[in-house]
Amino acid sequence: MIPVGDENPRMHTPWMTWLIIGVTVAVWFLVQGAGSPAAVAASVCDLGLVPGEITHRAAVGYALPMAPGLYCVIDREPINTFTPVISIFLHGGWGHLLGNMLFLMVFGDDIEDSMGPGRFLVFYLLCGIVAAAAHVAVDPASPVPTVGASGAISGIMGAYLLLYPRVRVRMLFIFIIFFKVIPIPAWLVLLWWFFVQVLTGLPELSSVRADVSSGVAVWAHIGGFLAGVLLIKLFVSPSLTAKRAALMAMERARLTAAPW
Repeated sequence: MIPVGDENPRMHTPWMTWLIIGVTVAVWFLVQGAGSPAAVAASVCDLGLVPGEITHRAAVGYALPMAPGLYCVIDREPINTFTPVISIFLHGGWGHLLGNMLFLMVFGDDIEDSMGPGRFLVFYLLCGIVAAAAHVAVDPASPVPTVGASGAISGIMGAYLLLYPRVRVRMLFIFIIFFKVIPIPAWLVLLWWFFVQVLTGLPELSSVRADVSSGVAVWAHIGGFLAGVLLIKLFVSPSLTAKRAALMAMERARLTAAPW
């Protein structure tokens, strides 16, 4: 299932969502060489979140194989302090990047519309930081670098669940060679997604694993999602949500009255 849109009316242009996407894509091209294996490996190693570097529980000088002839060496550089934020804008491959940006585009504009661009940026980064903390907590000595916007976007999805559970999300289903878009209530889509994350993450508590090539860690998804659920009420604007509620009521009335 792939989300391709929703039926949530929008009041304002989501320029902060677009700006975040633009910056992330620019980093992919300018810093990560648009997927060049050497550039991706170097950026993930130097700027990715390494739990063992944050906690100082990974041995300095330990060399982690990244690719044939490429190793990521544990260090104590000052930049490591900022990697929980920097890593949000890095990705491990085209699929990783495009998938995250699609989810951000589908769910992010409505959350931005409910809190304003400034609050949305802070909320996005804070969810990403909480997601990073959850990942570090699960395996604090790990030497494996982690990158990606997944944790921050998971926070947006958690916020969406609380604010717009009944809004239908248009999901693309692919059956071998057949494609079909089916509108599904957001609560069902998001709770199913979260259930899959938890189901995947539980075995990792006893044997923590991470994907070195993409830096994806499922507990970052879980931590980010829960952060979004818990923090959304602190960031949402009552006046904006009231206006959105009125707009959604008008849209439902229009659809009900429309001839079919």
